[in-house]
Amino acid sequence: MKSKVSSQQSLFEEILAQNREAVEKSFTAPQIEILERIAERLAQALRSGRKILLCGNGGSAADSQHIAAEFIGRFKRERRSLAALALTTDTSILTAVGNDYAYEQVFSRQVEGLGETGDVLIALSTSGNSKNVLEAVKTAKAKGLATIGFTGAKGGTLKGLVDQCFQAQSLETPHIQEVHITALHALSEVVEDLVLSSQ
Repeated sequence: MKSKVSSQQSLFEEILAQNREAVEKSFTAPQIEILERIAERLAQALRSGRKILLCGNGGSAADSQHIAAEFIGRFKRERRSLAALALTTDTSILTAVGNDYAYEQVFSRQVEGLGETGDVLIALSTSGNSKNVLEAVKTAKAKGLATIGFTGAKGGTLKGLVDQCFQAQSLETPHIQEVHITALHALSEVVEDLVLSSQ
């Protein structure tokens, strides 16, 4: 006798089907070409002794910290540490700037103080409209940093502001974040390979 499918099982299947659809739509040939350009730019900065700055809110803040750790530590291969800094981790800076200035400036003040020409800012915003992320990109561009955006299917303001933009092809925040971490993991491995191959 065939067992009855539970409502929970049906929900899991629906969620996972949405994930697969987002992944399939997001990693097309044109999208992978964007990732290739991003990888080359990151590798170029790291080979030149520059650094990668990352920022985002909520889950995107966690992704910023995660990927900074992959560069500082290692992804798959033994190699020198690669300079990366998540702008989401220093609670004293975040709370001081948020209190003394505005929350919209918690990342831009750090870019102003830490960013240098030749560095790269990776800005993550699932909506593409997070004010503090947009302010960080504006400051980065003014200081001569390369700017890379990770956003959702709509792109928001971020899409038109950055030098390169990878858009997860979903309107659902969880699935956008799932695609982002897949893309960022892939970038971690490719950049690691590019840097090692140039040594």
